[in-house]
Amino acid sequence: MTGGAEQRARELRRLIEAANHRYYVIDAPTIPDVEYDRLFHELQALESDHPELLAADSPTQRVGGKPLAGFAPVRHRLPMLSIRTETDTTPAGALAFDARVRKELGLTEADAPVEYAAELKFDGLAMSLRYENGVLVQAATRGDGETGEDVTLNIRTVRAIPLRLNTEMPPEVLEVRGEIYMRRDDFERYNEKQRTQDKPTLVNPRNGAAGSIRQLDPRIAAQRPLSFFCYGIGESIGWPVPVTHGATLDALGALGLPVCTERVVGQGAAALVAFHQTIAARRYRLPFDIDGVVYKVNRLELQRRLGFVAREPRWAVAHKYPAQEELTTVEAIEVQVGRTGALTPVARLKPVFVGGVTVTNATLHNADEVSRKDVRVGDTVIVRRAGDVIPEVVSVVLERRPMRDLIAPLHPTFEMPTHCPECGAPVIRLEGEAAARCTNGLSCPAQRKQAILHFASRRAMDIEGLGEKLVDQLVERGLATPAEIYALTRDELAGLERMAEKSADNLLQAISASKHRELARFVFALGIRNVGEQTAKDLARHFGNLDALMSADVAALLQVPDVGPVVAESILAFFAEPHNRTVIEGLRAAGAWRDGEAQPLVGPLTGMTFVLTGTLPTLTRDEAKARIEALGGKVAGSVSKKTNYVVAGTEAGSKLIKARELGIAILDEDGLLALFN
Repeated sequence: MTGGAEQRARELRRLIEAANHRYYVIDAPTIPDVEYDRLFHELQALESDHPELLAADSPTQRVGGKPLAGFAPVRHRLPMLSIRTETDTTPAGALAFDARVRKELGLTEADAPVEYAAELKFDGLAMSLRYENGVLVQAATRGDGETGEDVTLNIRTVRAIPLRLNTEMPPEVLEVRGEIYMRRDDFERYNEKQRTQDKPTLVNPRNGAAGSIRQLDPRIAAQRPLSFFCYGIGESIGWPVPVTHGATLDALGALGLPVCTERVVGQGAAALVAFHQTIAARRYRLPFDIDGVVYKVNRLELQRRLGFVAREPRWAVAHKYPAQEELTTVEAIEVQVGRTGALTPVARLKPVFVGGVTVTNATLHNADEVSRKDVRVGDTVIVRRAGDVIPEVVSVVLERRPMRDLIAPLHPTFEMPTHCPECGAPVIRLEGEAAARCTNGLSCPAQRKQAILHFASRRAMDIEGLGEKLVDQLVERGLATPAEIYALTRDELAGLERMAEKSADNLLQAISASKHRELARFVFALGIRNVGEQTAKDLARHFGNLDALMSADVAALLQVPDVGPVVAESILAFFAEPHNRTVIEGLRAAGAWRDGEAQPLVGPLTGMTFVLTGTLPTLTRDEAKARIEALGGKVAGSVSKKTNYVVAGTEAGSKLIKARELGIAILDEDGLLALFN
């Protein structure tokens, strides 16, 4: 290899990546396509003649590789947490977020406004890119926030993403968080090309982006017109992180990463309201889909002070726009039975295209909601995708129900059935509950199906391939409990509809791979009423093993963070049921889960609740909270009669006033340290 060839290859890579950046990131191409192709082909020929020049970050390596058998799991160094959604889509949503932030920071009306960064909420697929020494080495989906899927080969085909950071002094590690999306014009061009070739088209840009990244054949992903915007960072080593979020995005842009320019930094709630209204007026003129905007406290030091609640940061919120709505007709009202026995009325609709998908069903929630909205078969209704995900009936267009009283007998009001439509068992509605429930428990086939589907779901035991149609067949053939999944044989599966021997083998492998799951996932998979994913994690961390959890009484359960009387009673009722214990023993024999070590927050402050307000002289809020919890105490966000101590620093606000009104003990930092000792 000559030094001239190496130098020319380096120059060609620089020119091609610069052209990619100008074309795909800043939409300002500087060379014609024919010149780009000439440079690209020259580099290909040079690397072919000198194989030692071929590098992983070469633009020629974006074309894809051999198909994959599956996606490997990737454990995120720092979790990819979700952001709380502000349900009030009016400007009041921005005001409410600012009020919460100021309250958590202990600010008064006399204090200066908080500085915020406001940006778009892209409608695509969340992605984490890991660069080591400036080179892209891994790309992973969000997954459940803690573990995603390795989609590096597919991401390498996205020309908007640099394979090498644009810096002479790359950081040792930099994880970039962002969103894969598809521009509307790229989406339309792709579909037009597919139609002319009589090939399948994409439903909408969002599904197109997500589906492209999850293709097992990278060559298919390489054919899809995907784009990327980054909106933050994960782990970083050897990179000087700026002091604000806005400056962080500027720094990422300087590294050659695509950053959306539709963002502002402003002071107080007024800036957030203005940004929300400005984008709302321009939303449908943007070249890509969004489903809202995002507000973040700009200073990273204040973000650290505000911290997190469960899986969500207190310093950020997604402020959505009103969901898209359309008119359609109710063709029938049916009742579905869930895994807890709850009966949910569902409107079967004349198909209507809403928010990028064709909607044929919409939830009516419960009997009270149907009655309140007076939804009847034959009505014209407004249907929307609430949160752009779950279709729901908003209201009836009464003007299109002429001569209402005369038509009423033909279109009677809805009544919840008195017996389960799946098994015929009596239906009851407990006092204080909105939902009516089947009384037949897991003897009801619908509840069995839903319980098994939940058990196999991705966030629970993650048994890939065990979908709804397959579960329907298995339950109809006698599958009664999740424990029996682990006893399924190849012959039993191969005899099912659409299940050849290869499919049966794949499912058996997935079932085997689901064994020895973490206790937290197993507890969530059990489907205990009122026990969600986060509560399951808290229970697993606190008790360490399932036997300890099963034998816990109310007092022990109430020691777990965020477990109150209602959740505790649900847990007790579940484990008191003999059938559930029998199923668990079957799962134990199959090796479905693995126990861990208990990490209960028990200590001299156990049972005590603290509230922190204001700024302490030496301890940060996170440090004070960590030390309180390490000694068994609990830190709450608001003052109530259950609060034992309020720890007040400088600029303490309304929490201190309320503590004095309720006669709650107040500590300064010295008093808190004395309590620790």
